[in-house]
Amino acid sequence: MGGGARTAYQAGALQALSALLPTPQRFPFDILVGTSAGALNASFLAGQAQHGAQAFAQLAQFWTRIRSEAVYRLPPTPLSRFSRWATALGVTLTARKQGAALDNMPLVDTLHHAIDLTGIDEALNSGALHALAVTASSYSSGVHWTFCHTAENLGATPWSRPGRRAEMQPITIEHLMASSAIPFIFPATPLWVDHGVEYFGDGSMRQISPLAPAVHMGATKILAIGVGQPQRGALILNATPHHPPTLGTIAGHAMASVFHDTLQADVEQLERVNATVAELNAGVRDQLPFKQVQVLSLQPSASLDALAQAHVHELPADLHRVLDGLGALRGGGAALSSYLLFEPGFVQALMRMGAADVMARRDEFVTFLTPTNT
Repeated sequence: MGGGARTAYQAGALQALSALLPTPQRFPFDILVGTSAGALNASFLAGQAQHGAQAFAQLAQFWTRIRSEAVYRLPPTPLSRFSRWATALGVTLTARKQGAALDNMPLVDTLHHAIDLTGIDEALNSGALHALAVTASSYSSGVHWTFCHTAENLGATPWSRPGRRAEMQPITIEHLMASSAIPFIFPATPLWVDHGVEYFGDGSMRQISPLAPAVHMGATKILAIGVGQPQRGALILNATPHHPPTLGTIAGHAMASVFHDTLQADVEQLERVNATVAELNAGVRDQLPFKQVQVLSLQPSASLDALAQAHVHELPADLHRVLDGLGALRGGGAALSSYLLFEPGFVQALMRMGAADVMARRDEFVTFLTPTNT
């Protein structure tokens, strides 16, 4: 699942998980599916899959080195160092010009250096990995697209469902930029689909069935890592209980709606299907196009908004001034900053939480990772 800087949580969780692998020489997953910044994590791992469990340590190192300046920059504005209003004016003018507040071109360079596209092809063709899928949302058609990259001889076929479709394409940096283009924050990215060009934004928008791509590609066991918010409401209510929300609080709430984590609802639906299939006799079960799919889901054990509030001082100075002016650095407004906090303190705190959450459920993960045929 996606969530901007929040997805550093996944890197910490996966690094801890790698210590539990029964055969660390082999990459443990056949299919990788990612949305938004989760797509960056999935693609990074796909490029390193031939290195086995070492891929997870390399992903953790990538997140440890990341900084906001390697992801985005504010538009240059005269006097921005002295006035938050001048900075806000520059952001407004840029947003009107390119449909987004920030320039994410630094991320293009970062991904070109970090994502091994050749390694993805090598992993797929060698059998170390069966498929990589990245999701994005089309502003042009409103359709939620999944782009699937498989080995040349796999013969996978796309699918079409109401509001969501798939197409077989080699994953490129452009796909990753499209999937992670947070609305209002980063500009849309054009991609060629269905014999034409459409403009895409963050894959978290309109993502009603996040587990579907993995199921369509034949997964029978799924590990799903979200970055949902178990305590978000309490943080907002306790912040300013007798005052109307600031613009930053409203923006943070809107962003949380964009990144609304549908993962748990999809997990529950899949578990209901599993229970129904299990009740059928073998003869009937074999005639139906349904199968049981084991799912293990992981979510942060504490509020990421509260964690971000403790680290907002790490934001780049210009962005800090803008968000402060919006009231987005206090109380519920800290939610907005959490998507943009690609800074060491916040990232490392997220990674520690991810690792701790995995180890707290160590037995579940060991059982899940143990091959069923042994």
